[in-house]
This record gives sequence, C-alpha cells and structure tokens, in this order.
Amino acid sequence: MPHVILTDGAQISFNVLGSEHLGRASPIVLIGGVSSLRGDWERLATSLARVRPVLVYDHRGMGDSKLANRNEMLTLELLARDLLHVLEYLRWTEVAICGFSMGGAVAQELLFLPHHTERPTPLPFRVTHVLLTGSLCSALRDTRYGVHLPPVPDRPLSEQDKLDLARPALESMFDPKWIADPRNASQRDRWLRSHVNRAYILIVKQLKAMNRMDFTGMHAKLSRNIQFLVIHGELDAILPPYCGQEILQRIPWARPVEVGTHPGAIENLEFGHVWYEYFDVRVWHDVVEKFLATTHLARL
Repeated sequence: MPHVILTDGAQISFNVLGSEHLGRASPIVLIGGVSSLRGDWERLATSLARVRPVLVYDHRGMGDSKLANRNEMLTLELLARDLLHVLEYLRWTEVAICGFSMGGAVAQELLFLPHHTERPTPLPFRVTHVLLTGSLCSALRDTRYGVHLPPVPDRPLSEQDKLDLARPALESMFDPKWIADPRNASQRDRWLRSHVNRAYILIVKQLKAMNRMDFTGMHAKLSRNIQFLVIHGELDAILPPYCGQEILQRIPWARPVEVGTHPGAIENLEFGHVWYEYFDVRVWHDVVEKFLATTHLARL
C-alpha cells in the first residue's frame, strides 16, 4: 500500500489510479468527507482514471491511514497539510482538486496555507481547477442538518447492531426516493455495509474539526487564476443547498454546475449529499472533464 510517513508519525495511505497518464494529462485529487474512505470514490475515480491520473487517499486515522497518536485533535489545517505532504511526495507540479463535503473545506484550507497567519506555507504546485461538491465555506449552524450520530450501546455490538448504527448515516447521505429505488439496491447495500466498521471516534473528531472552521476574510486572497465549480444537490440532507450558494457568494468567479442535456451538464439538481452516486457515472465524468478543459475565467 503506497503511503507517506509524516514528521509527526502519522501515516497517509493513498492510491494513484491512471498513473499511465502522468505527463500527458493533469492529475486530479479526490478529497473525501467525514467518515469517508478512498474506496468510496471507486465509481467516479475508475472512470476518470481512464483519461488522467487520479489520487485518492484516506484521511489520517481512517482506513489504512494512521494518527500520530490516539489522543490528537484533528483540524482542517492538519488535514490540509497531510494532503500537502502527499502531493510533495508525489512531486506533482500541477493539479486539479475535487473536494466533497469536509473534503471541500480541506481543499479551501489547502489553498489558504500560503496566507496562514502563523505558518504561511507556499504550495510547491499549481492548482488550476477546484470542484467544491456538497460542501460549505463556514461552520454549519442549522441543527436540522449535519451528521447526527446515534448513541452507541454500552455492550459488545452484533453485526445487526452495527448495521442499525450505520443505517441513519446512509439515509442522510441519500434521499428517500433514491434509497427506495430497486435500481440502486446494490449501491445502497454496498454503502451500508462499507460503513459498518468505520472508526466512530475518528468521525467525531472530524465533525469537531468542521465545527471549528473559520475562513473569515480568506476567500478574498484566492487567486482568480484558479477556477471553481460548485456542485450541490437540492435534496442534500447533510449540508443544505444554501451552503453551495454561500460558496458562490464568497468566490464570485465560481460557477455552478450546468443543468441541461448536453455533455458536461446534469439533467437536474434532484440529488442528495453523495452526488457522485447519482445518475450514470458518465454524466459526472463529462462534468469534470468539461470543467477541467476550461481555461478562461468566468465573467464576474
């Protein structure tokens, strides 16, 4: 398993798919959200890897990655610096980034590192395009949304207990119509079973890191040479659509995903939090590829 050992002792495990395209197409980094593992991206990452290198990785403490110590506190800055170290290890000079949910906040934090008040850190690579998907740019205050973890029974858990604990998370990641559709049964079951044994304590740490986010005044420092695309479903039960609208306000040259029937557009915005599991994967492949092919700035 490829991995990077950081100076604090943490380990970040990753995979580069489509490595045969290195030098011919710009790589894209897929950054997962709270509770995510790199395998969650399989459907989209496999498709994109047919035409470009794709980096997927586990956040520290999740999956095959390891914490520096079991008591450490997670911050968005720490998670952003983890990604910075992986990209330094890979020696890539130009990348695109797709940040999902918490991953979108990590992507923004990465772009803010050169402007950090205490530890300004220049990025040794150029970020050309950023997709902020099902994400946010300020701490979520509306308690009707977010990830609500059920209480864990004070006893050894059976497999059924684990499924019961994972099911509310699944139900918030998608929408009731998608969950009830028999055509999504295999995807639904895969997601449910893959979430059974994820590190509960780490998920709590990630949620606390999200609650502490503060990007006040930082978006004005972003380079307008970096292009931004916002993808946010109207049925998102974890981060409501106004979070995507706030990103568009904070980054006025960002653009929303196109809605239509042409390649690079989506048919509608009727999708939940885990956007990339909706529609045929080719739809999202074309959205990403069309966006990465753009070289001009959107009109302000």
